[in-house]
Amino acid sequence: MRDARLRPQRLAEAIRETLSELLLRESKDPRLHGVVISGVELSGDLKQARAFFSVYGDEERERQALDGLHQAKAFLRRQMGRRMRLHNPPNLEFRRDKGYERADRVARILAELDLPPAEGEVSPGDAHGSPPASSTKEDDRHG
Repeated sequence: MRDARLRPQRLAEAIRETLSELLLRESKDPRLHGVVISGVELSGDLKQARAFFSVYGDEERERQALDGLHQAKAFLRRQMGRRMRLHNPPNLEFRRDKGYERADRVARILAELDLPPAEGEVSPGDAHGSPPASSTKEDDRHG
């Protein structure tokens, strides 16, 4: 018997793919150009879908994208139901995905720290494949 927990995960991924395709190919609203659906979470009863989106730009651009998604919500739900052959497609709720923003912030903080590379890690200057300065002939025979 299949694991009942897999169905919501598969359905969420299918919804993400379908919404992404609809935004890419069917949307005529310029506010929705460049909007990426990065993930979907479903409620336990599968009646609510929270779609996380990201868009490149400032806060004003994010607000415009959110406004466009809210205005297109009924269209997206109807088209999603047709394409996925769902009798009752879940209601859509859109939220900004802050994961990319957080990852970028962590990367900037780490870059500011200017820490030396960890043991065994290649530093950016050595990324071209040059051998370490302490290389000996014995190391070359065994490596």
